[in-house]
Amino acid sequence: MSRTSAQSESPADSPAAGSPTADATEVTADSSLTHGLKQRHLSMIALGGVIGAGLFVGSGTAIAAAGPSIVLAYAISGALVMLVMRMLGEMSAAYPSSGSFSVHSERAIGPWAGFTAGWAFWFLLCVAVGLEGIGAAGIVHGWVPGVPEWAWVALFMLVFCGTNLAAVKNFGEFEFWFAALKIGAIALFLVIGVLAILGLLPGTDAPGTANLTGHGGFMPNGSEGLIVGLLASVFAYGGLETVTIAAAESEHPVQGVVKAVRTAMWRIAIFYVGSMAVVVALLPWTAKEIPTKGPYVATLYHLGIPGAGQIMNVVVLVALLSAMNANIYGASRMAGSLVSRGLGPKVLGAISGGVPRVAVLTSSVFGFVCVLLSYWRPDDIFQWLLNTIGAIILVVWFFIAASQLRLRRRLEREAPEKLVVKMWAYPYLTWVALVGMAAVFVLMAREEGTRVQLYYTGGLTLVLAAIGFARQKVSESRAAAQN
Repeated sequence: MSRTSAQSESPADSPAAGSPTADATEVTADSSLTHGLKQRHLSMIALGGVIGAGLFVGSGTAIAAAGPSIVLAYAISGALVMLVMRMLGEMSAAYPSSGSFSVHSERAIGPWAGFTAGWAFWFLLCVAVGLEGIGAAGIVHGWVPGVPEWAWVALFMLVFCGTNLAAVKNFGEFEFWFAALKIGAIALFLVIGVLAILGLLPGTDAPGTANLTGHGGFMPNGSEGLIVGLLASVFAYGGLETVTIAAAESEHPVQGVVKAVRTAMWRIAIFYVGSMAVVVALLPWTAKEIPTKGPYVATLYHLGIPGAGQIMNVVVLVALLSAMNANIYGASRMAGSLVSRGLGPKVLGAISGGVPRVAVLTSSVFGFVCVLLSYWRPDDIFQWLLNTIGAIILVVWFFIAASQLRLRRRLEREAPEKLVVKMWAYPYLTWVALVGMAAVFVLMAREEGTRVQLYYTGGLTLVLAAIGFARQKVSESRAAAQN
């Protein structure tokens, strides 16, 4: 399907799902965005989007809890993510839009669902921008201690706000090179690790299965340890959704989505599951360096790689900066899409030079406010923000699955030619994914450390849903009065 034909398709194809006026506005808004992302940008965003700071650093605590079974935890959560991305790819290839799953939720369930999923995701991305800025500033402050951390955060915010204000191709170029460095680093790590496992790396002996079956066995802390690792791994995958947002501004939206989704399986298998397998095969899971230094640094130190700590610090810094850039982009496009459909303040929808610049500024400012709150009110307001975003990605995935369950039938009946990507074994695997998400919610409720996140995220979701539902009823009443 060409870019022109993809853009001309209106969600009004399914009038029962939502407002035809809002749907038409969304198409107009997407059309006014520049299509400055080339296929190489989109391909690298898809590849690099799966590699975040959570993989490089956060996986250390998961290994400490689950032991070698962390490989199983990442494989299970990775399978869930593959299903989610396949469902999202099916809908995004049929209806490319900068609003992505928010538009699909509105079309399938109603405006209140698009409102809830979209603004929840916007909130998640803005808070994440602040968190990533804090992390990046901490690394650079260690190199240049004379400059305070808040100054580094301000600099990063200015740089990425500026690049996102200028043109979408600037975002694409930054992400292209950021992703290239991350992919290069993880690929090199995997090559070195496999050579060490085989005993082919100079100065090392093949460890065999000693670290996988020793030190308490493959699942040393039983099912509870596996559950902790599973929960940690689920949230490490957040961010993959951005590629379907970016696809709407690419030269060939449909082809871009198709290619990104079809490569998701091997990306997850190699980058996440593969690297976790290398770490636990080479190091005892009980090594204290894994949670303190991070699994990658600890592994490279173990293999005697010189300067491993600083090398990985650079890679983690790049991962954090890449995430900041991508999240400002994703937040601004989601906000712009919501406003274009009448689901937010009109001022945020202003597009200048093909860029929703007010939305970019608002998203960046909100992120910087989160940073300031981490200094001013770390124990209450900032902690509240952290808890609130804890399970938002699961809420988004739930809306994706519920929307696909309904839209697939509609597409098969009304426009089967748009099904260029199909969810496997529909509807059975869609239901499997929904059951998997429900299981994760239950596991979060069982664990004391994640239960509070579930409460706060649930509260935010209910508030947004209530506001969205009220707005929908008002809109329907006005439409009925006009008729």
